[in-house]
Amino acid sequence: MKGIVLAGGSGTRLYPLTHAVSKHLLPVYNKPMIYYPLSVLMLGGIKEILVISTPSHVGLFRGLLGDGSQLGLSIEYAEQSRANGIAEAFVIGEKFIGDDSVALILGDNIFHGPGLSGLLSDQCENVDGCVLFGYAVKDPERYGVGETDGRGELVSLEEKPVRPRSNLAITGLYLYDNGVVDIAREVRPSARGELEITDVNRVYLRQGRAKMVDLGRGFAWLDTGTHDSLLQAGQYIQVLEERQGVRIACLEEIAFRMGFIDSAACYELGGRLGKTDYGAYLMAIASADH
Repeated sequence: MKGIVLAGGSGTRLYPLTHAVSKHLLPVYNKPMIYYPLSVLMLGGIKEILVISTPSHVGLFRGLLGDGSQLGLSIEYAEQSRANGIAEAFVIGEKFIGDDSVALILGDNIFHGPGLSGLLSDQCENVDGCVLFGYAVKDPERYGVGETDGRGELVSLEEKPVRPRSNLAITGLYLYDNGVVDIAREVRPSARGELEITDVNRVYLRQGRAKMVDLGRGFAWLDTGTHDSLLQAGQYIQVLEERQGVRIACLEEIAFRMGFIDSAACYELGGRLGKTDYGAYLMAIASADH
């Protein structure tokens, strides 16, 4: 399976912070925002990743992440000239996807919880159709909403419904088989001229090949699209890291734990960061492996 991080858009809700920089490069506590969605793909065992952003920001991501080889990854880049909808990512990434299945994650989404790596790895294997991830919220009318029956089967999808049929919001993480490219090409643009991801998901639902995984109360799902949510996400990460003594969405550590790089490479990456707590953390976990 290949992975796509959609990190486009102008981030107008975060003005003036995003006048000159992509919101996906803003700090969420001690790491750039894009580290968090990248970490999710890596925890699912995905090593080939496409980052899609605006023409003015692609170079910034390339400067931050390079080709990904230092993390045992292969990272490519593509441009989305304007915000034409989430589903356009599959049209833009058609060559990159090739004949593979694909995971798409939004660049401003943060996922954290016990067993996340195992859950993602299980769901990424042999995807037949699409896999959505639901999360209970108190204001489902703000989101795409999934409704399940008594057996937990997905029966309907609504986009920002006035009267939601459930409280399960569809998060910004999606898994698809290779047919998603053709489906995205055939979806008609919305009134706003965008290729809506809900319309893609409905095609799979009509085919009986869409399922939704309820993340449950043990997980956290945060987006960082507003000043308040950005601050709250940073505080959440800060509290957990300080209490537990671990780093959340530490790409170098995840690459090491997943076997993408060895302890020597992890130690070297820590050394490149100089006398920082982040660098010292990486060198400590690499040294503990010997």
